Amino acid sequence: MKPSRELKTGIVAIVIIGIFIWGYSFMKGQNLFNSSPRTYFVEYNNVQGLNTASSVTINGLQVGKVIDISFNPEKKGTLVVEFGVDNDFQFSKNSTAKIYSASLMGGKSLAVVPSYEGENAISGDYLIGEIESDIFSSVGEKLNPLQAKLERVIVSADSLMLGLNQTLNADARKNLRQTFANLNVTVANFRKSSVSLDALLAENKDKLGASLANVEIATDNFAKISDSLVNANLAQTIRKLQSTISSFDNVLAGIDRGEGSIGKLLKDEGLYNNLENASKEMEELLREMKLNPKRFVHFSLFGKKAKEYNPKEDN
Repeated sequence: MKPSRELKTGIVAIVIIGIFIWGYSFMKGQNLFNSSPRTYFVEYNNVQGLNTASSVTINGLQVGKVIDISFNPEKKGTLVVEFGVDNDFQFSKNSTAKIYSASLMGGKSLAVVPSYEGENAISGDYLIGEIESDIFSSVGEKLNPLQAKLERVIVSADSLMLGLNQTLNADARKNLRQTFANLNVTVANFRKSSVSLDALLAENKDKLGASLANVEIATDNFAKISDSLVNANLAQTIRKLQSTISSFDNVLAGIDRGEGSIGKLLKDEGLYNNLENASKEMEELLREMKLNPKRFVHFSLFGKKAKEYNPKEDN
C-alpha cells in the first residue's frame, strides 16, 4: 500500500519542525543529542557583548555554548552567565572563565582557563570570572591619558597665543619686524667679514705658516731649557733657596725681638738716648771749638811753652 500524499506531507512537516527546534536549541547553546551537559555559572559586572550561543573553549578547543545570561536578583547590576560543557574534561573549582575577543570583528567568546588544584568542579558550580582586554580596549586605555594631555597642551597653546596676541600690539610687531631687519643686516655684515677673513688668511697663508713654524721652534727650545733646568738639579737649588729664606726670616725675627747688635740698636731705648746725648755734646763741642779755637789749639813756632788759657783774655 502506497502512502498517501497527506502522510508524506505530514512526515515532511514533522521533520522540518524537528530541524527548526534543533536549530533553535543549537543557537541557544543547547545540544538536544547530549541529554546531560555539565552547566556552570559565572558572575560579571559587564559581559562585553557576550551573548547566548557564544562558544565556550578550553585550551582553544570548543567544548560548549553559553546557555543563558540574566541579571542576578540578589546582587544589583551583576550578570550571571550560564554555560554548558559537553566534554568530560575535568578541572577544579579554582578555574577561571574569561571573556575574550574571538575575532577582530568584535565577537566575544568564553574561555575556561583550567586549574587543577583543589576540588574538581561539578555541574552547577560557580567559577571565577575575568575579562580580557581586546586590542581596541587596550589602545583606548593607552590613548585616553594621551588625549587628556593633548587637550591640556592645546588649551595651554591657545592661552599662549592669546597672550601673545595681546602683548604684540602694533608698535611691538613693528619693533619686532625692525629687529629682524637689523638681524638680517648683521648676518649680511658677518658674511662679508667672513669673506674678508678668508681672503686675508689666503693672502697671508705663507706668513702664518712661518709664524707657526717659529712658534714650534720656540716651544722646542723651551722644552730643551726645561730639560736643562731639570738636569741641573733645579729642585735642590730651590730647596737651598728655601733654606736661605728661612734663615733670613729667623734673622729678621731675632732683630725684631732685640737680639744681637742690630736688634739692640733698634730695640734698646737707653742706647738710643745715649747716642742722642753724645750727638748733642759733640755738636756743642764743635760749636765751642769754632767760637774759641785758642782754647783747644796752641801753636808755637820756636818751641815756646804754651801759655795757659785765660778765659778773661777772650773777653
